[in-house]
Amino acid sequence: MRIAMWSGPRNLSTAMMYAFGARSDCAVVDEPFYASYLTLTGLQHPMREEILDSQSRDPEAVANALLGPIPGAKPHFYQKHMTQHMIEGVPRDWMRQVTNVFLIRHPARVIASFAAKYADVGLEDIGFRQQWELIQQLQAWKTPATVIDSHDIRQDPSRRLEALCDAIGLPFSPEMLSWPRGGHPDDGVWAAHWYGAVWNSTGFAGPEGALPDVPDTLQPVLNDAMAFYEELQAIKI
Repeated sequence: MRIAMWSGPRNLSTAMMYAFGARSDCAVVDEPFYASYLTLTGLQHPMREEILDSQSRDPEAVANALLGPIPGAKPHFYQKHMTQHMIEGVPRDWMRQVTNVFLIRHPARVIASFAAKYADVGLEDIGFRQQWELIQQLQAWKTPATVIDSHDIRQDPSRRLEALCDAIGLPFSPEMLSWPRGGHPDDGVWAAHWYGAVWNSTGFAGPEGALPDVPDTLQPVLNDAMAFYEELQAIKI
């Protein structure tokens, strides 16, 4: 099974990659379209040059690799994707040949966490519109998609991960509930900038607290993202 997990930034996505990466039967890949995205947009993200040097910049080559031999000859392949990377020029047809899952999180939490690392936050940076667009595309293809909420996973990791595995037809493994401290060998080169908290973890963090305050300057972004989030939340498992 090839599992494409679609998320925006700051959304439990790395912890989910670690959970699947802890399975002895599962290979993982971390944001394989990141270098393509930076090449096509020219965006000046942190560690831009290191990212460009670490991955293929050709989105067609990346898509072919995602459907090619699974690393380590494992039976399953977990692919951590950022929805904002799926811009014009990045192929999508390959999505019809994988199991697609969408990981959502309340926009207030995403915006507050992203703004702490990246000063200029817009709707296009946090992935909600693109999540909805990709779901619409899959529905037009009559390709199944599953939606899960990171809040629910943190409330009860064992039960929610078991429900996810059941939804996609993958046997649940308790190995998914913990991982070694210090990161994963397949982390992207950008991990040193973004993954500090997850590197110090050995499992999912506990339930989330109250929603954070979002600055007035980012309220328009929050309002726009909420419309997409509410649509996605209505179809979550």
